[in-house]
Amino acid sequence: MAEQPPQRVAVIGGGPAGLMAAEILLQAGLQVDLYDAMPSVGRKFLLAGRGGLNLTHAEPMPRFVTRYGARQSDIEPLLREFGPTELRAWVQGLGLTTFVGSSGRVFPIDMKAAPLLRAWLHRLRHPADGRSGVHFHMRHRWTGWVPDGSALSFDTPQGAHTVQPDALVLALGGGSWARLGSDGAWMRLLGERGVGLAPLKPANCGFDGLGWSDYFAKRYAGQPFKTVAVSLTDQAGRQFQRKGEFVATATGVEGSLIYAVADLLRDEIERAGHAMLTLDLLPDLPPERVLAEVRHPRGSKSLTSHLKSRLGLDGIKVAVLHEVLGSEGMHNPQQLAAAIKHLGLRLVAARPIDEAISSAGGVRFDALTSDLMLKDLPGVFCAGEMLDWEAPTGGYLLTACLASGRRAAAGVQRWLAR
Repeated sequence: MAEQPPQRVAVIGGGPAGLMAAEILLQAGLQVDLYDAMPSVGRKFLLAGRGGLNLTHAEPMPRFVTRYGARQSDIEPLLREFGPTELRAWVQGLGLTTFVGSSGRVFPIDMKAAPLLRAWLHRLRHPADGRSGVHFHMRHRWTGWVPDGSALSFDTPQGAHTVQPDALVLALGGGSWARLGSDGAWMRLLGERGVGLAPLKPANCGFDGLGWSDYFAKRYAGQPFKTVAVSLTDQAGRQFQRKGEFVATATGVEGSLIYAVADLLRDEIERAGHAMLTLDLLPDLPPERVLAEVRHPRGSKSLTSHLKSRLGLDGIKVAVLHEVLGSEGMHNPQQLAAAIKHLGLRLVAARPIDEAISSAGGVRFDALTSDLMLKDLPGVFCAGEMLDWEAPTGGYLLTACLASGRRAAAGVQRWLAR
């Protein structure tokens, strides 16, 4: 009997989820064609790792899975198959070593994304067993299906192109950083086919609304608030409190501590029109101590010198107190001490989605099987940031993207076998 040719799977999207799906499919002996609209793959991955590639986090799994918030029950099964431990072993298999930083974040030893991506692409193009590798098709922008739904259509530099794979994995990213390929254009294509979608929203983003004075905006935009704590209780009763740092912008705030609470801030603004974030400028000191130090006689010292010598407050921390309290409030010891521990910051808008590190929304989980196949489009699987989930920075995004790529690829194998 003549040997049957391998079944052909198309993967659209050359980010981490798409590349991982391609790798698992290739290992299963399938022919894999990967399409991407950009000139090269992994562009957002490379930019995200420019300041140090945060692969995952070393905290215990019971705590790790809570970082996915309302989507924990959907993401946790994927992470049980491929979580932080498996990710580090996978990186080691590419010939790279990882280490755990002081914050628990996991990085490659050289901190860079490019060596990992090069090693990964080499393995995808040249499998160790000598078989044909993944076929990469760059500058192929997916435009949906041909009218009768029998084939995929692409715009390419050479004109329109169609393909008829046996199965399809979509890993098209979310809606942030459109210049790198994640423009959310697929929302319309899937919406036209009746797929259940949640609107794309900014995640891990900055916020506006503080109305800084011109002096503060020019003098302190880009400077960090270090060793502070923020807290928020929204109208739904959800609570957040964490210590860390964030950065002032010309119109508001951004940075790691803000990204960690961004989902609550964004949702509260949608419900109420604004959100009140409480800032503790001295989280390691109790209110009684702060009040005592503020009230301590300062003699001929200026208030600024007094706050620096007694409490270590200076720079942007004193400046933000001036912004909120004004001169009269600054010279009221009771009011000043209270503001140092509980300074209200009123935020009214998230920054645009294209500025966000990631996005929420996308393909709803109730539109998918447990193998991440679209219920209404058999043979079409989805993975990565285009699914309706979000997570803070710290390696959580990348880990779940890779895990979803693996689950989708395993789902393809099971579907083709049936």
